Amino acid sequence: MIALLEGELASKGSAQVIIKVAGVGYQVFIPLSTFYGLPEPPALVTLQIHTYMHAEALQLFGFQTLEEKQIFLNLLTIPRVGPRTALNILSGFNPQELSEVLARGDVKRMASIPGVGRRSAERILLELKDKLHPARPPLPRAVLPPQERLFQDALSALVNLGYSKNIAEKALNEVQAQGAALTLEELLRQGLKRLAP
Repeated sequence: MIALLEGELASKGSAQVIIKVAGVGYQVFIPLSTFYGLPEPPALVTLQIHTYMHAEALQLFGFQTLEEKQIFLNLLTIPRVGPRTALNILSGFNPQELSEVLARGDVKRMASIPGVGRRSAERILLELKDKLHPARPPLPRAVLPPQERLFQDALSALVNLGYSKNIAEKALNEVQAQGAALTLEELLRQGLKRLAP
């Protein structure tokens, strides 16, 4: 199963991209949130990937962050929510906006997503609220120092993976206490090592 792709962004559209890896072009379906963060081709990119298999085809869905990927996977566990609907939801809301919609139980906003009716919106809000508990920084992300933004992104991803905020914070603080400059992936990997039983 493909979980991550790193390669040349050969083409870019609002719904899909082609990533060239070792001479092979992979078609990857993406939400708008990922599209807006991608550079113009050709450029080296890395996407978190979910490999979706069904009777007729194998499809790849790509995300710029682990948080987006985890939200996508949580959406797929909801009855009658397929990958296209999950992508539409991620295209309509970034993770913070989705957190706010969940906190308010905003059926109207959820039902405004293409392919989501009122009844589906109610079910999605009910089931997703139990699965997602995103941590929100006290300041807007844009004004946080780079290291704090990195910490908050990693913390949010770990909380969305099911770890409690306090335990995840402790693990990430231990990693950052070592003093080395880390990327988000390295910080998450080392944090997960400390959280492993």
